[in-house]
Amino acid sequence: MSLWLTLHVLGVVLFLGNIITAAFWKVRADVQNDPAVIHSTVKNVMLADYVFTIPGLALIIVSGIAMAIRAGIPLSGMNWLLLSLILFAVTGIVWLAVLIPLQKSMIRYSADWMRSGVMPRAYRQASFYWAVFGIAASLLPVLILILMITKSF
Repeated sequence: MSLWLTLHVLGVVLFLGNIITAAFWKVRADVQNDPAVIHSTVKNVMLADYVFTIPGLALIIVSGIAMAIRAGIPLSGMNWLLLSLILFAVTGIVWLAVLIPLQKSMIRYSADWMRSGVMPRAYRQASFYWAVFGIAASLLPVLILILMITKSF
């Protein structure tokens, strides 16, 4: 296995592993309905994005570009690589434009909940939208992984 491929696989593990485990811990925290647990969890989900998701993303992009250049894979015309890049960009847009702001809101709302003892309706709404958009932002990379493995067209 080449160094670039090893870095690419490591990036995928960091990226996909974090988005899947973050959702797991967030759902578990919400089930407990304890504002302190939820607040700690949503803060740590945000931290994990910076510690794991962003470095994984960087590894995927840099190693992927290097491998595509070395292999001489064209980006003209629709193929598995171009579709993967488009889906990857959509995932990034959802993450930056929707999920990160929702995570910041959930941190703020859960802090308010801890202070007041009353769960803000806005927390549940933000949490719901985070789940909906998070599912999309998690399934797209799984589809990309399938495209990368099968190189089907």
